[in-house]
This record gives sequence, structure tokens and C-alpha cells, in this order.
Amino acid sequence: MSAKKIQVIAMNRVEGDLEVHLEMEDGLIREARCVGTMFRGIENLLLGRGLLDGLVITPRICGICTTAQLKAAAKALDVAFEADVPDNGRRIRNITLMVEMLQNDIRHAFLLFLPDFTNSIYRSFPFYEEIVNRYAPLKGRTVIETIKETKRILEITAILGGQWPHSSFMVPGGVVSVPSISDLATCRYILGTYRRWYESRVLGCSLSRWSEIRSKADLLSWLDEKPSHGKSELGFFIRISMSVGLQSLGAAHGNFLSFGALDLPAATDVAPLGQGETFMPGGFYRNGRTLPFRQENILEDVSHARFDDDTSVMHPFRGLTVPGTSDSEEKYSWAKAPRYKGLPAETGPLAEMVLSNDPLFLDLIKEDGPGVFARELARLSRPALLIPVMEQWLKEVADDCTNFFTTYRKRQEGKGSGLIEAPRGALGHWLTFEKGKITNYQVVTPTTWNASPRDADGERGPMEEALVGTPVRDPDNPVEAEHVVRSFDPCLVCTVHTVDLSGRSGRRTNSPVMVWPRP
Repeated sequence: MSAKKIQVIAMNRVEGDLEVHLEMEDGLIREARCVGTMFRGIENLLLGRGLLDGLVITPRICGICTTAQLKAAAKALDVAFEADVPDNGRRIRNITLMVEMLQNDIRHAFLLFLPDFTNSIYRSFPFYEEIVNRYAPLKGRTVIETIKETKRILEITAILGGQWPHSSFMVPGGVVSVPSISDLATCRYILGTYRRWYESRVLGCSLSRWSEIRSKADLLSWLDEKPSHGKSELGFFIRISMSVGLQSLGAAHGNFLSFGALDLPAATDVAPLGQGETFMPGGFYRNGRTLPFRQENILEDVSHARFDDDTSVMHPFRGLTVPGTSDSEEKYSWAKAPRYKGLPAETGPLAEMVLSNDPLFLDLIKEDGPGVFARELARLSRPALLIPVMEQWLKEVADDCTNFFTTYRKRQEGKGSGLIEAPRGALGHWLTFEKGKITNYQVVTPTTWNASPRDADGERGPMEEALVGTPVRDPDNPVEAEHVVRSFDPCLVCTVHTVDLSGRSGRRTNSPVMVWPRP
């Protein structure tokens, strides 16, 4: 029996600061903790401010999902004021949010996830030279292409919203920017250029051909169907995955949560993927069953988070953001632990595919489990689902370039919630207000769900659960753990924000590995 080895990986190439605490023995990860090392105080900055201030402040939570934060903030005010968003207001909001999804999905895959395969542990593998040529940080040919193409697609948001990041064009009742026909033509050209690059370089086939893949068997047949498929970025990812066994790595609880993505206009030729008022349906998936989403089932647990609350479990409407003073080792993360019906839930592109009853991903989960391969494939292929919808909505706006905003009656007291799907999954904003001032504001981000610590019952968060049982070739170089963590696309910038460098709770390190102090 090998000796137990305890390490802390200070993860790089994630948004923000994340430590992963591991216990390894006999070539397996036996225990894991995901530690957000910084405290997020954005909610406290909003207390006492005017109601519209959230539209300016919350987009600065993150420089990657800035449009998503803006949409959630605007939607919370829509609900609070009972504001009706007209069809073109919905379309512009959706298109700009999908732009962020397109850039994030591809950047994550080629700038953050796949560079891990340049690790020296894979030096003897037959694909190593090719993956270095493609994904070496800052110089791989796919890395350079990705930076150029994703920078270009963001111009759509700059045109429709005035700037990116940190736009403020969404307001209760719609959007304040009205694009010209020339603006829309430019957006359609940019999207068309991105589509051609995505089809030729990422997929290696047309979007319509990709949509025909409905099972794992179909996927493997597609891989060998044409040389362009196997040589594409997605085809190369599949070949890498099969070589190293990603399909059997990193399964979490199997619970999936989506708030529902992209509010449908009343009049549109875009068909929803399920029931409800969003293009992608919301819901909670567990044990093969999908339950309707109900926001009252969301509670945040802080029993193992570094917060002081009157009670350890609260709905976000009542939640507090009070930094804790306890030095207890049991309170180990600045991320809270959101739970749905008392259960941990994974969110993100894979959850969206599962709740949309996508046959390919349901089959992959049935065959191999909900692990790293399915999680990353969902992110790499989500643009194939979104691009045609964006094209249709841009056309519909151009066909009738009016009606982007409706007036509303501003209230002095009340509450509202803005629940959307951000690039990384379920994002929620909850606010309460009195006398026209914010009295409470809570943000629950996708990474708060995925990288949550344990709850009062000792149940691990999804990322922690996915790490336990992971085989590790070299305990001093546990790259397999990095594959698992990175497959969730963690964004600790959105989850935690400020740090006291002099205090133990705010410890940061640039070292790749360090000893984990025992309690």
C-alpha cells in the first residue's frame, strides 16, 4: 500500500484564484476540497444604492461574462417592476449573451483546457508533438487563431451594446441601443465569418451534418467518415480523449440544473428545444427524471464557507454576505454551497444539453457517465446549436427594426430575481428594495454551484465529488485532477473577489504544488 500524499494545487488558467486540496493514496484521489481563496463583496457595495446602479456595478463582477451579469441584473428589475420586454429587446439581449457563449466556449477549450495535454507526463504519447503545435500557451497555432476569431465575434456586442466588456445597454423594459440596418448587416457578416471558421476548423463539417449525430456510435462513425472530421479541432479532441480515457474520468453526482436559456420573443421562427418560454428549457435532472425548475427550491448553505450568517441555510432573497471570523478548518472556502431541493447540482453546457433532451449527450452519459469528455464536448459543440439561432434573430430584427423598449412604472419597494444561463451555467441575481434603495442583493454564479464546498450534511460540491476516485499516474504531477477541475470551466472571479494578503484566510501562492496543513 502506498503512503498517503496530501497536496494543494494552486490552479492557473482559471478565472480568479482556486486551490484544490487533494488526498491521494494507491494511485487514486481519496478526498478533495475546492477552495475559493478570496472574499466577494460586490453585493455589499450595492446596499443602499439606487435600483439602477446594479446595471453598472454587476457587469464588473467578471470581465468574461459581463453581458451575462448585465442581463441577470436587468431581468431582476424586469420582474421587480413587472416590465414587459418587447420582442426586439429580447432578441438583442439574447444575441449579445450568445456572443459571450461563443467566445467563452472556444477560448476555454483551446486556451485553458487542452493546453494541459502539453504537460510532460504525456511526452511519450503519439499525439504529443501535434498538441504542442496546436495548443502551446501563447504560441500554438490554434491558440493564435482562437484569440483572433473570438476577439472578432465580440465586435457584435460592441456594435449592439456600445462596448464590451462592461456594457450598460440593457435596462428594465428592454434595451436602450437601437441598431441601424448597417449595424445589423455588419453583425451578420461577422457572425457568418465566425461560422465559416467554426465549421472548417473546429467541427470539420457543416452545422447540419453535426446536428445528425445522435449517439456515441454516430459520433465514432462521424470521426472516421472524412479526414476533415478527424483532423478538425473537435475530432482531435475526441482522439485525445479516447487515448487517455477522459470518457471515464470526472463524473460528479449526476444532478443537473438549468434556469432556462434565452427568452423567446412572442413572434419568432426559432423553435424551442423544450417546454416553456426559453429556447433551452430549465429544470432539474436527477436519476433519469427531469423536474420543473422552481426557484424557491434554491438554498445557500454556509456551514463550510467562511461566512457569518444568522442561520447556515437561506434562500438568496434572505441571504447575507458577512465575512466570517472563524478560524475553523471546517470553514474552508469563500464560496457558498447552493443546493437545489437540498442536493448539489452541476450546471453548465452539459446540464443544458441534458435538460434539452439532446440524444447525443443522453447517450454519452448512459454509456460512459457524466464526466470530463461529455462536459467538454458539450462546450465545444454548443456553438453549433447557437449560431443558427443567432442568424435567425439577427434577420428578424432587420426585418422590423422597431420596438426595443417599453416603458414601465418604477416602484419604491419590492423584490425581483433575474435567472438566466450564463456561458458557464445557471446565474441568478436576487434583490430586495425599500424607498427606492437596495436593501439586499445576492448573486449566485455557475461556479458557486460547481465549486461549492460541503454542506451541513457533509455532501461535497460537484467539482469535489468529480475529483474523488480519479486515478493519478504521478502524485507529484496530478494532471488528471486538472482535467477534471478545468472541465467545469471554473470562474472564481465571479465567485470571490477581494483578499487580505496578510491573513491566513486570504493566502495566495504562485507555487504549483504545496503541502496542505493538517487540521
